[in-house]
Amino acid sequence: MRQKGKIDYFVLSLVIILIAVGIIVLASASSDLAKSKLDEASYYITHQLIYGLGVGMAAFLFGFLFPYQKYKRFAPALLAFGVGMLLLTFTPLGFTSGGATRWITLGFVTVQPAEILKFVFVIYLAAWLSKERSNRQTDLWKGFVPFAGLLGIVALLLLSQRSTSSVVIIAAAALAVYFVSGAKWKYIFSMISLGVIALTLLIALSPYRLDRFKTFVDPGSDTSGSSYQIDRALISIGSGGFLGVGYGNSLSKKYLPERIGDSIFAIIAEEFGFVGASAVIAAFLFLVTRGYLIAQKARDPFGRLIMVGFSTIIATQAFMHMAAISGIIPLTGVPLPFISYGGTALAIFMAISGVMLNISRKV
Repeated sequence: MRQKGKIDYFVLSLVIILIAVGIIVLASASSDLAKSKLDEASYYITHQLIYGLGVGMAAFLFGFLFPYQKYKRFAPALLAFGVGMLLLTFTPLGFTSGGATRWITLGFVTVQPAEILKFVFVIYLAAWLSKERSNRQTDLWKGFVPFAGLLGIVALLLLSQRSTSSVVIIAAAALAVYFVSGAKWKYIFSMISLGVIALTLLIALSPYRLDRFKTFVDPGSDTSGSSYQIDRALISIGSGGFLGVGYGNSLSKKYLPERIGDSIFAIIAEEFGFVGASAVIAAFLFLVTRGYLIAQKARDPFGRLIMVGFSTIIATQAFMHMAAISGIIPLTGVPLPFISYGGTALAIFMAISGVMLNISRKV
């Protein structure tokens, strides 16, 4: 039985394992791409080690050592910072890739504000809902309307960047936090209903979203080549068999789109097989389950809500990535937490894990 005040080594071990898997797989998946595009096979892995793992270690230590209760005082400022970073994508600092402007360029580094927003939005929502005697969980005008309004504003900003997946992830975390805080069932059902209606309209009114959905329902209807990624990914997963083709022996890394980001789970399945892919899935399941168990035991409402929000972000994003690349849901363009290439995402998830370990010490 772990003593109160002690670090949760189970959570720490799972985080270390997932990060290690990410570095190992990225080194293999990125080498051919980096060599062909930049004539430097180690470019992506070096970049991830410096700007992802390096910055992430600092973020992890801060999240672990800084008293998390103090976030409550700075929650409005943190949310303002996150939204402000998101708004910078609409300025000349905005960087466009793949038809979407989701990044900002700050000197020699590129930052993805949506990843930062995931962190600060959970902190703000946990602080807002844990305020004593506020009745925000049950009151229509003091709770539900402001909650829905804030989530709607954030969703609109993200949708303007064509980042539907980030909206789904943040909305899932927000609803989980809202529910655990004691919100009425009718408010939860209302938000889910509004979300389903909004998502349906987005698909129907947006050509590229509609194309992805049609391709998912009927791959034979694809006329723009949007099914190529999932076709290649499924071939990659299938060719891995039970034990995989061996580390570094993936053939898909030579042609699979987004092989270091949105498709990296397919490379894991190909090189390490069903066993390796299952181990990664199990690591995420254990991490998320442990997070919810810690939240259940937490006596501090603020810490409990943060734990629920962060665990839900990890669960939702990991599921969306693996399910999409396996053909279970439409392609979403979601990176795999701790594993996919992306310095901002890795640093934020390391910060999240640091705060989770911080909270676990109080349980």
